[in-house]
Amino acid sequence: MNEKQIHPFETMIVVISRLIDNGEVVATGTLSPIPAAALFLAQMRQAPDLVPMVYGDPDMRITDGLLEFFGLAQRGMIDLFFLSAIQIDRKGNFNLSAIGDYNRPKLRLPGGAGSNMMIMMAKRTIFFTLMHNPKLFVPQIDFINGTAQDSTIAWRRGSISHLVTPLCLLKYDQSKEAIVLDSTFPGTTPQTVAENTGFDLDITGRDIPEIDPITQEELDLLRGDVKEKLMRVYPLFCTMIWG
Repeated sequence: MNEKQIHPFETMIVVISRLIDNGEVVATGTLSPIPAAALFLAQMRQAPDLVPMVYGDPDMRITDGLLEFFGLAQRGMIDLFFLSAIQIDRKGNFNLSAIGDYNRPKLRLPGGAGSNMMIMMAKRTIFFTLMHNPKLFVPQIDFINGTAQDSTIAWRRGSISHLVTPLCLLKYDQSKEAIVLDSTFPGTTPQTVAENTGFDLDITGRDIPEIDPITQEELDLLRGDVKEKLMRVYPLFCTMIWG
């Protein structure tokens, strides 16, 4: 294994890449270097027939910006999308608009943009977060921009699949209608994850595994060909992680 220490974001990229299936049409929006890198890695490894749609990538066959991007989702042509949020609760509700009272917030954010439509119309959505703490994973969010699933909406196609953080892989359990802990990252225990989460992750009595170790092949691709391709879209991120 390469002697350089593995960055937590590198672990997130590898874990997300393993969740991507060959032949899927997979899209990322703006400010999404981690899932973008995961798409490139997956395509170079287990998913050669993947159709990656990385917003801002000069190779992406999109000519009309977000209008065309959203149109593809509404037509059911996107299998997997990625989102992040400022707050997420146990039921998979997420907030991108405001912290505190909506009319007099402590913090006002840009808002949900097309996130609610995308999570409904893409076949599945993976969330990624750059931190993992009780301020992000809260018992109840302050404003609902979207939900994990909603059986009352007959035309809804998609739901949350997984959530990837610097500590672990979470998944949305549809039978429980709740987010649960799937596996931990190296050096992190289920108890540590639970202590940094503001709601129950259903770890009592469960054997929570650690992710399979990152392989040398994954690391070499990530620090080589993936980095070179990602540099065209996210140069600052690449410099921060790999120099």
